[in-house]
Amino acid sequence: MLNPFIKQNFSNESLGGFLLIFAAIIALILDNSPLNWLYDSILSVPVAIQAGSLIIHKPLLLWINDGLMAIFFFLIGLEIKREFIQGELSSVKKASLPLVAALGGLVVPALIYIFFNYDDPALLKGWGIPVATDIAFALGVLALLGSRIPANLKILLLALAIIDDICGILIIAIFYTADLSAIALILAATGLLAAILLNRFGVKQITPYILIGVFMWVCVLKSGVHATLAGVVLALTIPLHGKEGEASPLKTLEHSLHPWVAFFIMPVFAFTNAGVYLGNISMDMLSQTVPLGIMLGLFVGKPVGVVLFVSIAIALKFCSLPKGVKWGDFLGLSFLCGIGFTMSLFIGSLAFESGDALAQVRIAILIASTASAVLGYSTLQFVNRNK
Repeated sequence: MLNPFIKQNFSNESLGGFLLIFAAIIALILDNSPLNWLYDSILSVPVAIQAGSLIIHKPLLLWINDGLMAIFFFLIGLEIKREFIQGELSSVKKASLPLVAALGGLVVPALIYIFFNYDDPALLKGWGIPVATDIAFALGVLALLGSRIPANLKILLLALAIIDDICGILIIAIFYTADLSAIALILAATGLLAAILLNRFGVKQITPYILIGVFMWVCVLKSGVHATLAGVVLALTIPLHGKEGEASPLKTLEHSLHPWVAFFIMPVFAFTNAGVYLGNISMDMLSQTVPLGIMLGLFVGKPVGVVLFVSIAIALKFCSLPKGVKWGDFLGLSFLCGIGFTMSLFIGSLAFESGDALAQVRIAILIASTASAVLGYSTLQFVNRNK
């Protein structure tokens, strides 16, 4: 049985996955209709905030990608901390299988993309696009199968996704960082130190951490490092345990943010980033090295990497499949790992800011993610057809 906390998160992510798909479909319809001018106008609305000489001026699209997504990454950071302290990643035995699976799902898709684009440094920047898995989308597909699939398969997917997110965060921090501002980074580090001291001296109230987080977000935004990473770092300083008789600050934040992220932030991100004109799609376009590397990386590289690495690890007795999970179930899960969507779109927007390359990236992600979802669902349905 799933414990209540995991069950609630699974429910939020599953319903959010359906809303995510709906938002992406609406974006595609708008961007391919006579109202495409309205869609583009909404994304380019200028929004500015000023405090003295400090000015943050961005189009609405970047406020969503840099601002709202920082909250999404903050939630990921909370989940990472909880899972490593008392969850499915709290011991080597529990973490070994999802760790090996996530590593395989990172290495093989990256190598496939690099194979197609190694001779062009500008295109090579997109190698991080096919290594990501969209947990909300994947859990949405699992939810369609209901109780027919093993409960441990859901837990495995959640644990794998957490490690996958950690890899995605590290990739963004290391490989998608612009020119750095030393002053802004020092100020951000000062904010982080203040949050660590709050935790060290037993401050359990959430408000001081959030205020420091806003300060850190502004500093990181101005530093050249992607602003969303401020959310992850801040989350690691939030106390897991409250005062005696009081609720956990970390779990309180996690429970509060999950519905907002699942039902608002992620659908809004999908709506603003999934819009792409489909009238130019052709076999010639899809055979370009960027979309080819992404599609094969997600649809082929992800399941091959996950299954290959886990098979080797099990043969070496490093880990084993969870109780009740058959190889057919695991194969279906590996196909679902090819659903890149949200994180892939996000990394794609960092690798290619605009132009034909970005349009090719979006189309390739949509095709590969849809195909992976259909194949994963069909496989799991066939394997569990008698339940």
